[in-house]
Amino acid sequence: MLFEQVLSSENLRDAWQRVKQNKGAAGVDGLTIEDYPVWIHQHWESIHRGLQQGYYCPLPVKRVEIPKPNGGIRLLGIPSVHDRVIQQAIAQVLQPLIDPDFSDHSHGFRPNRSAHDAVKSVQQGIKDGYGYAVDIDLSQFFDKVDHDLLMNRLGKWVADKQLLTLIGKYLRADVSIKGKREPTRCGVPQGGPLSPLLANIMLDDLDRYLESKGYRFARYADDFVISVKSFKKESVSKPKSPLI
Repeated sequence: MLFEQVLSSENLRDAWQRVKQNKGAAGVDGLTIEDYPVWIHQHWESIHRGLQQGYYCPLPVKRVEIPKPNGGIRLLGIPSVHDRVIQQAIAQVLQPLIDPDFSDHSHGFRPNRSAHDAVKSVQQGIKDGYGYAVDIDLSQFFDKVDHDLLMNRLGKWVADKQLLTLIGKYLRADVSIKGKREPTRCGVPQGGPLSPLLANIMLDDLDRYLESKGYRFARYADDFVISVKSFKKESVSKPKSPLI
């Protein structure tokens, strides 16, 4: 069972080390990275029981606004340290299971891939004669993800109902905005360890669609570039060269 793998001692220790390494601010409960080891030692028995029996509920996600360099704001969600550990534990189990099925054109938030790889892909396209780029940004993608659609897509890889239920709770966890608690009806909050994988799951259909149309492209999270040979419409809709 995947759920048992998530809660295995080894996986949880690895998850804690990753969260500790990434540091980060405290969530709504004020519990810091430094204070977590003592806290979890005192509370793990009851938390583990809640996870196993299905009544564990994540704490609300602390919502903060990060100014963008080009104007506007990016909404960042900060889960509690403990919920970050659990999310990281889930991601560590699911990533090796799901990631191999993702498109080679997807470079964001994946093992052994980076933004540099996406840039190299576009640069290679230029060398191959694809000298024009259509740069596309999915506006507010992370804030508008439909939870039901996402869970349906996740079901292609995960049949473990306990794990799906827990992931659903993290998706629908309330947010705390300046101390005021509000429900979450859609979106994948940026800031949680599980969010990047869930975003790639949701965007996998986009990758497959672009591939089915024969487009040459590179995607990093909610930004992607389609490379073409000219401004002519035909070069986009009917490319003469296969994808790399």
